[in-house]
Amino acid sequence: MRNPEGTELLRLARRSIEYGLVHREPVPIDYDELPGSLSKPRATFTALRLDGVLRGCCGTLEAVHPLAKDVTRSAFRAAFRDPRFDPVGEDEVGAIRLEVSVLSPLESMPVSDEAELLDRLIPGTDGLVIVADGRRATLLPKAWEMLPDPRQFLAALRVKCGLADDYWSARLEFQRYRTTSYQESSA
Repeated sequence: MRNPEGTELLRLARRSIEYGLVHREPVPIDYDELPGSLSKPRATFTALRLDGVLRGCCGTLEAVHPLAKDVTRSAFRAAFRDPRFDPVGEDEVGAIRLEVSVLSPLESMPVSDEAELLDRLIPGTDGLVIVADGRRATLLPKAWEMLPDPRQFLAALRVKCGLADDYWSARLEFQRYRTTSYQESSA
């Protein structure tokens, strides 16, 4: 049986992309028509895949907006504002498959060295945020599928943050989170 909240989040994400094609903004939300759980602040990421290949991924790390609003914004941004990709075209919308990830609150991970961080990470479960000199980057738990070794995962995160893959400093900050993800089935 499918999760009703997940079904609704995927529907909102898709509607936001379809609406965005015409109106160039996320779909407006009528909270009266939604379950109360979608009105609570939560952070989300929406990933778009075309033929199994990443086509866009954007989101937020902190819960600022109601869940419904956050997912419509993350879906719109993934489709039209991800700087790594051209905006999604009308001809692609039907073929794109969406995955919405709802994040848990961030948990600070004070560590004394890289070995301690690697020891505390839970592969396949933890998403990780790195903060370095005013920059910040994250890898969602889904990234473990491509980077199953914790050292690879951490190296990729450092590079994403603009650091050398083996960079270490006592000033680095780390936070972890978990996600509950909902994915559209393939056509």
